[in-house]
Amino acid sequence: MRYLHEAIADTPRVAVYGTLKQGFNNAYWLSTAKWLGSDATCALTLYDIGPYPGAKRQPSKGVTIEVYEIEANHLAQLDRLEDYRLHTPTLGEYDRQQIATCFGKAWVYLYNPSVRGKPAIQEGGWEMPSPAKNRTRR
Repeated sequence: MRYLHEAIADTPRVAVYGTLKQGFNNAYWLSTAKWLGSDATCALTLYDIGPYPGAKRQPSKGVTIEVYEIEANHLAQLDRLEDYRLHTPTLGEYDRQQIATCFGKAWVYLYNPSVRGKPAIQEGGWEMPSPAKNRTRR
């Protein structure tokens, strides 16, 4: 757990862009964190993976993020949720890196797998698929 305290001492914020944002299905993970506000970053491009988005460190026209002030316990929970692996970060589903925000630098989770064939979102934000979109025709 020492690495979590060191990470928080260096950067006590996280930037989120998908299901962790307010109003989305994983927002409860940050319910006890302090919401600092919204921002847009040109450092990331989002990809629509289906039930959630993935971000790559690629230039964009500005994707919407929310920034939260967090503690070590939040970071530990998010690392588990995002399958971040401290010693082999490229082997998990997400890697945790820092980006600049208007609130200071923040941790962000970057999607490791290939996004080939996935729709890019280079401006604005990701929208959760509606149940009708998820239904398959028989």
